[in-house]
Amino acid sequence: MSYAPDGQQYQPYRPEGQIPQPPHGDQYGRPYGQQPHRQPQGQQAQYAPQDPYEQTARYGPQDLLPEEPPRRRKGRRWLIAGASVLALAGIAALVLNHYEIPPFTDKGSAVSFGQSPAGGGKKDDAPPPNSKMLMPTGPAAEFKNTMTLPDGTHVAVTTLDGKKSGFKGKVWVWAPKEYNDPKFAKSGFPVLIALPGGAGYPSNYWMGTDLGLQKSISKWYAEGKSKPFILAMPVLNPGPDDKGVYWDGSDIPGQPKMGTWLTEDVPDLMKANFRTVKSRDGWAFMGSSTGGFAGLKAVLKHPDKFKAVIASGPDIVPDSSLWKGHDKEKAENNPELLAKHLIDTKGPEVYLAFQVGDNESNKKTLPDVQKFVATYGNKGPIHAELKVIPGGQHNAKTYVPNMGEGPVQFISKVMEGPVE
Repeated sequence: MSYAPDGQQYQPYRPEGQIPQPPHGDQYGRPYGQQPHRQPQGQQAQYAPQDPYEQTARYGPQDLLPEEPPRRRKGRRWLIAGASVLALAGIAALVLNHYEIPPFTDKGSAVSFGQSPAGGGKKDDAPPPNSKMLMPTGPAAEFKNTMTLPDGTHVAVTTLDGKKSGFKGKVWVWAPKEYNDPKFAKSGFPVLIALPGGAGYPSNYWMGTDLGLQKSISKWYAEGKSKPFILAMPVLNPGPDDKGVYWDGSDIPGQPKMGTWLTEDVPDLMKANFRTVKSRDGWAFMGSSTGGFAGLKAVLKHPDKFKAVIASGPDIVPDSSLWKGHDKEKAENNPELLAKHLIDTKGPEVYLAFQVGDNESNKKTLPDVQKFVATYGNKGPIHAELKVIPGGQHNAKTYVPNMGEGPVQFISKVMEGPVE
């Protein structure tokens, strides 16, 4: 039995006294003019006349509903087709973005960091002679975007041909959103040169967002814990360390001058393209493992250029196999001897923020750092602080979250920026 809407029994409409006629014949289904076929008396007709409305048992109630208007059917088809096209377009956009195919990604696009293509700023933007801020000196480097962060800031990369070191390599840079804030349009920002551990080639792992360094600096600044540092993230080594070879961030005789690259060429790049701080009060290093060693050594060796370092799980003495036969130069790059010399000569004050996990893979790391702090820390011009991370391991994922509670605050208290 078929049912009408709302549960009412379906009763087909029949004009009173009329029997529906088949579309092409009389009420018996015969062509008009044909005589009715008579069965012999006493025999039942083999095929009884059928009322079209009684065929519902065979065809079902759906055959009794009014047919959908053609316009509505056409509109529905267009709607389904449009939704399918949009879905396919969305999938295609995600694929093209994943494979970094313009215009579905801004990776590879030019980034100027607010400077004109010519670099160096405008003459009418020149600060007064007594300003603490240094305008970009130019020439402007060609920065290409490698990723865009949720706050709209960019991590960009350039290839730097080091004029002083003779080494050519990549440097990634990032500026906090405050750098382009009109409020700071005439302000110089502090620079933090971030060095990785491990090979440090052909990339620098601080340039990625998975470790959250850039996001963390913005967060720490908003919380009043950190300066709004511009990050410079250069390659640390001139090649891979797949044979256990690394360069200690130093000028080893007969090797690429990585010490000069880190302490001369990279700062010159930042001065050429950004509003920075004239004095050493706006320049610092940070690094982990061998990058921590290189940053520590750079500050102790060049206290006239750099004021502070955050060294996470660092080596304390140079130990590259490339030093063999160069004992004099090796000693000149030894943080222990550099710290002693700085104390003896009453050199410029430096601030050394160490952090080490108590579960480091190298069990000598924590005792070596503790010994260094006990021997040279807080003596004369050296100010040192050590944070031991409970359960901390020898990796950047351990170091970044813990920098905000101690090390970043320690150096930010003594550094300057933004300054006019």
